[in-house]
Amino acid sequence: MYYESFEVLVLPVMCQPQPAAPRYGELVETAKPRSKRPPPTRRKRKAEEDDSNESGNLEDRMSASPSNSPAISSRPLPTQRQIKRARSGPAGRPLSLPRLLETLDAEAMRTVLRSICERHPEIGSEVVHTAPRPTVASALDVLRSYESSLQASFPFGGRSSSDYAYNRVRQPLMDLLEALNDFTPHFLPPNEPQSSLSLSFLDGATDIINRLPVWDSAQNNIHKQNAYEEISKAWTLVVREASKRGGGIQLQYGGWDQKLGKHNQQASGKLQQAIDGSIGPERQAN
Repeated sequence: MYYESFEVLVLPVMCQPQPAAPRYGELVETAKPRSKRPPPTRRKRKAEEDDSNESGNLEDRMSASPSNSPAISSRPLPTQRQIKRARSGPAGRPLSLPRLLETLDAEAMRTVLRSICERHPEIGSEVVHTAPRPTVASALDVLRSYESSLQASFPFGGRSSSDYAYNRVRQPLMDLLEALNDFTPHFLPPNEPQSSLSLSFLDGATDIINRLPVWDSAQNNIHKQNAYEEISKAWTLVVREASKRGGGIQLQYGGWDQKLGKHNQQASGKLQQAIDGSIGPERQAN
C-alpha cells in the first residue's frame, strides 16, 4: 500500500525532465541584474526631506534669541562689562581727615578749630571740657611768643621809646596784654587750688611785664601801669591764700617772698601791696 502511494506521488516528479545547469558565464550574467538596486523610491525621498526639515529646525532653534527661552527669560544675560572686570587705574581723591590734620601746623590747627567753634558753639563747649588743662609752662610759652612778636615789630633805627616806635608796635603790645589778662585768672584761686602753681605763673608773668618798654610819652605808659596793678592784685590774692593754708611757711621756704621783693624793686614799688600781704600783720607790727 505504501509503495503504491510512493509511486503515485514521487515517481511522476522524478520522471519530469530537469533543467541543465548553467555555465559559468551564464551564472555571472544572471547574477549581475540581481546586484542592481532599484532607483530611489518615494519613501527614500520623503526620509531625506524629513532629515532636512529636522536639521533646519535645529538650526532655527540654535540661532533663535535666548530671550525666547522660557528657562532664562527671567534673568538678563551678562554683558561684556559684567563679565570682564574693568581695571582700576590711579584716580585723584582728597586726603582723609587724619592725614589732613598731620599737615597742619599749630597755628593752622588753632585757626581751623577756632572757626569751627565759632560756627558751632556746642562744639566749643565740648572742647573746653575735653581739652587738657593748660600748664604753667604752656601758658608762659604763649605769653613769650607774644612778647617775641612785640620785639620783632620795633622799627630799625631811631629811638625805641618814641611815639613813632609806639605806633609801630601798638597792636602786638595790645595782643600781649590781652593774653596776659586772659591767662592770669586761670591760675588764681579758687580756679587753681595749688598755691605753688599760682606763684609760678605769677613769677613768669611779672618778668614779662618788667620787660615791657617804657615810652617817652606818659600817655603811652598807662598800659604798663595797668598791667602792674592787675598783677599786684593777683599776687596779693595768692599770698593771702598761701598764708592761710601754711601760715606763711610755704612762702618763706619756697623763696617766694624774696622773688616777690625783687619784682617789687623792678616795678618801682608797684607791688608793695603784695609785699605787705606776705609779711602779715604780726611781722608788720614788729
